[in-house]
Amino acid sequence: MERNLKNVLVISFGFLLLFTAYGGLQSLQSSLHSEEGLGVASLSVLYAALIFSSMFLPPVLIKKLGCKWTIAGSMCCYIAFSLGNFYASWYTLIPTSVILGLGGAPLWSAKCTYLTIAGNSYAEKAGKNGKDVINQYFGVFFLIFQSSGIWGNLISSLIFSQASTKVEISEENLACCGAYDCMTETTNTTLSAEPSNSLIYTLLGIYTASGVLAVLLIVIFLDQIKSDQAETEKEILEKPSFWSTFLATFQHLKDKRQCLLIPLTMYSGFEQGFLSGDYTKTYVTCALGIHYVGYAMICFSAVNSLCSLLFGKISQFTGRKLLFALAAVTNTACITALLLWKPHPKQLAVFFVFPALWGLSDAIWQTQTNGLYGVLFEKHKEAAFANYRLWESLGYVIAYGYSTTLQVYIKLYILLSVLVLSMVTYGAVEYLEAKSSLGTPATKKENVGPLTQETHM
Repeated sequence: MERNLKNVLVISFGFLLLFTAYGGLQSLQSSLHSEEGLGVASLSVLYAALIFSSMFLPPVLIKKLGCKWTIAGSMCCYIAFSLGNFYASWYTLIPTSVILGLGGAPLWSAKCTYLTIAGNSYAEKAGKNGKDVINQYFGVFFLIFQSSGIWGNLISSLIFSQASTKVEISEENLACCGAYDCMTETTNTTLSAEPSNSLIYTLLGIYTASGVLAVLLIVIFLDQIKSDQAETEKEILEKPSFWSTFLATFQHLKDKRQCLLIPLTMYSGFEQGFLSGDYTKTYVTCALGIHYVGYAMICFSAVNSLCSLLFGKISQFTGRKLLFALAAVTNTACITALLLWKPHPKQLAVFFVFPALWGLSDAIWQTQTNGLYGVLFEKHKEAAFANYRLWESLGYVIAYGYSTTLQVYIKLYILLSVLVLSMVTYGAVEYLEAKSSLGTPATKKENVGPLTQETHM
């Protein structure tokens, strides 16, 4: 047990170090590289590469390299992205975004495979239920991993608040913040307090070092899967060939319920893309300065982690419909308020209320949508979760893709429309489920633990 737990902790802390850097960088992309929308373009490319990667690479790489070396190799792709930010241009950021996107899917798949094998292997020796041990391992992993958003953003805010020149933002420039942003380069003049290059390089140095530490931790301390566990690994990896998996993903769309869940799944990408791409830039950086972005995103991460834990527990009492309704109402209220609010530095607290409420909604979208997929498509989990990743990533690609061409109020209306559509189609899924369960004995719900919470890039 000690050995298995050690491996789980090594993977968890490796991911914590890696995503401390990536999470912090993702929040800052739209503010740091706002010229010609380079920052959000890089994120859009990154998620497009991730879609490609999730379909082609994971089984091939894990089979060739094994879980340990796939994790270590994929982590290096993330370090490349940090390095690309040192000399940010279309020639450095876009290629390194593609590299990170390609490494993303194998990293998560190898982590899931490793924890599953470790859990099954320990359960066999201890005579316990495999699923229970695996859920425990994933619980430990997500408990440690979820805090990465807090540390990455805290580092960026502490470093950027060192800036010696704190410039007062004029009322004229403040008029360009918020839903009716000016869409001109004047929004950049509000970055007159933009951090110096030396501060940016310090931050990127810390992020790169954090990624390198993550790789070293995996290479030195993570055990290779032993030969007696290789059989289990074979079982997990001897899945159908790529083409049959690829086809299964699209054949799964024949299921009416899967088609109806597409808007809800894409909405998850849209709403996260809006917060990290638009809210941070047009509300926080524009009215307060870039050193507040980290604090706002810490608020989001902290509430998100606590609520994921809370809603995971209370969903068995409330049922998912009530939670989905709570998330929809909270998000609708936030979108409406963001359309009406004129951000001003005097209303400091309000800048943190939005990410906190957004974190509460996002926790529901993540845990409940994952759980919903696990329960509805119990027999075709792999194809269902491939669809989940595909549509959520597509939501990100579109949200980041139009980020630089549309005004914020238009993006908020799009977000609201997608949310309304998702709730209508989700309602239809629940209706179909209720109708089919009247005809058949209630199906036993499977315990879909944190196993399925594979949504964080």
